[in-house]
Amino acid sequence: MSVSVARVPTQSASRYLQQLAKHWSHKMEVAFTAEEGTIIFPNGARLVMRAASDTLDVELSVQDDGDMVRMRDVVSSHLDRFAFREAPLTFEWQTAG
Repeated sequence: MSVSVARVPTQSASRYLQQLAKHWSHKMEVAFTAEEGTIIFPNGARLVMRAASDTLDVELSVQDDGDMVRMRDVVSSHLDRFAFREAPLTFEWQTAG
């Protein structure tokens, strides 16, 4: 698995985490609380989100043969939809490992 992480500055991290989890819950395997959420995509990718008071930490794991760039775009564009008042959010993706 390839792993990318980003710390996204926002005062609304918990709200965005919950909105995204609810949005995808009808299509994907989703578990979430106000502080943490996990989403399993049909292609095997996994998104873990953690909300703090001023940041949303995201960790995206994609199969080694998957398209990490596309999956990063899917996550960031969906979060930007919920954050329309402050979008675009700042995603400085880093490779973890």
